[in-house]
Amino acid sequence: MPLEHDLFAASTELGINHLIESLPRGDRVRIKTHAKLIVLDLGRVLCEPHQRYHHVYFPLSGVLSLETPLSGHPPLSMGLVGNRGMLGATLALGASSAAMRAVVRGPGIALCLSAAQMRRELMASHTLARALWRQLATFMEQIPQSAACAHFHEIEPRLARWLLMMHDGSHADQFYLTHDSLASMLGVHRSGVTIAAGALQRRALINYTRGLIQILDRKGLEAAACECYQAGRESSA
Repeated sequence: MPLEHDLFAASTELGINHLIESLPRGDRVRIKTHAKLIVLDLGRVLCEPHQRYHHVYFPLSGVLSLETPLSGHPPLSMGLVGNRGMLGATLALGASSAAMRAVVRGPGIALCLSAAQMRRELMASHTLARALWRQLATFMEQIPQSAACAHFHEIEPRLARWLLMMHDGSHADQFYLTHDSLASMLGVHRSGVTIAAGALQRRALINYTRGLIQILDRKGLEAAACECYQAGRESSA
């Protein structure tokens, strides 16, 4: 377990979590004092639907995908959690169990806090509770858009949208995502991702080699994405 001063240093050396940094200093100190610094390994499952929360996670870097599994079908990602949010926000509503599966789709680093300690933090800080309510309100606005997007839009513009969201969350021009990870996020077969990614690469919008995705033309990728990307940005503004 890292020392307390290491956690404070991590905010600058390994990235920051904007939700934590938006809190009053006393709240920030308490959270970082009780937190552990963990590595978010690619593909790691952090929670499952209907299972009790044991920990919450504040990503400093990396991206978590909130996915709905369905028997006989690939899981579908309904949203992402990056360094502007927290996994486990529904604790602020009194929920004790996760509603969706959370999977690490972009590796990184996070501060991890026990669910019991998080409940104590929520009782001590109305500012923290309000921040999580805002996160949940934004996510609830985006769920219908994501559901409609998955049903009506073609794979290529949907892939462009999710790559932009990963770009936003990772704050890096390149990140690692396998075809299988992308297929899981989009709820499609791997072959569909291969075709769509190849089309974006031929247009020189991305470079995709052995799972390493490099964003070459951000503006072009925005133009290739479906309308849902801009709608999601507006709802979170």
